[in-house]
Amino acid sequence: MCRVNPTLSQFRLPPERRGRTDRRRRIWWSICYGSFNPRRRAAPRRRDESKFHSLDWHSPHLLAVAIAISLLCVGDAFLTLVLLQGGAFELNPLMAELLYRSVAAFAAWKMAMTGTSIVLMVVLARYRFMRLLRVEWVLYGVLMSYAGLIGYEVWLLKSLGGPPIL
Repeated sequence: MCRVNPTLSQFRLPPERRGRTDRRRRIWWSICYGSFNPRRRAAPRRRDESKFHSLDWHSPHLLAVAIAISLLCVGDAFLTLVLLQGGAFELNPLMAELLYRSVAAFAAWKMAMTGTSIVLMVVLARYRFMRLLRVEWVLYGVLMSYAGLIGYEVWLLKSLGGPPIL
């Protein structure tokens, strides 16, 4: 029995099916398309929820909580400045140092630290902290704490006899 070695001329290659445009070159289209058609809306079904799972799409209520925390942070900074004009003092030593050096530095650091923390907690919202508590619930706790702090500052303003003249 004799075997024949096939040569390349005996094989028929299919016609080229690839398009001329490379989809990897359409960066802005990919960003826009991926923003409105995310692929990773939920973590993979696994038993261990303590591991980090990257998502493309987060729940809309997390946006509402993040915006509310940011607005309460701005309100807290404003009420802190009003209370300081009325004779109060800052208890946080780091913020007190920033506040007495520059009000702009105080506001910038306060917003930057709060904003960074909010973004981190939203990204890790489905992560279980110490396998017990979802970070999403920590975000709700921060929201309630800020609401309580604003209430306390308003109570302090009322007990001082109203806001001082600016």
